Amino acid sequence: MDRSAIAYQYHKEGWNCAQSVAGACASLAGRTPEEVMPLLGGFGGGIGGSHEEVCGALSGGVLALSLCFPFAEKSDQEAKRNIYRIVKEFRRRFFEVFGHTRCGELLQARPGISEKTPAAQRLGISAHCDVMIVTAVELVEALVQEEREQA
Repeated sequence: MDRSAIAYQYHKEGWNCAQSVAGACASLAGRTPEEVMPLLGGFGGGIGGSHEEVCGALSGGVLALSLCFPFAEKSDQEAKRNIYRIVKEFRRRFFEVFGHTRCGELLQARPGISEKTPAAQRLGISAHCDVMIVTAVELVEALVQEEREQA
């Protein structure tokens, strides 16, 4: 299953960046796209289309990781520390690739494709948001695999 290609297709169909990433990654947590995509309706376009806040692709990845490594009991501080650690690493990797995490800053910088965006290269994608989306999916998949191998 090529989750990056699925996320790209979702975005082409009209789902926002956050929904596209989370929907494509839902199966990693044993969920369906139909379960997770409605949760992110307001997260596209840097929160509600404002382009001022965190990139929607990053938000979708955070939700996907949170579903894979849930902090579901308020007393489970280990789970809380774990998901915070994983999400911080996801954000760090996203920043390492694109140099920004806020939607508006990414739109201004237009980082494009590079050797750090292999899914975009493989799929022949060059549109700005689509590059963020397929790369976020790739980063989520890598982190989930790494965490599960360490467990």
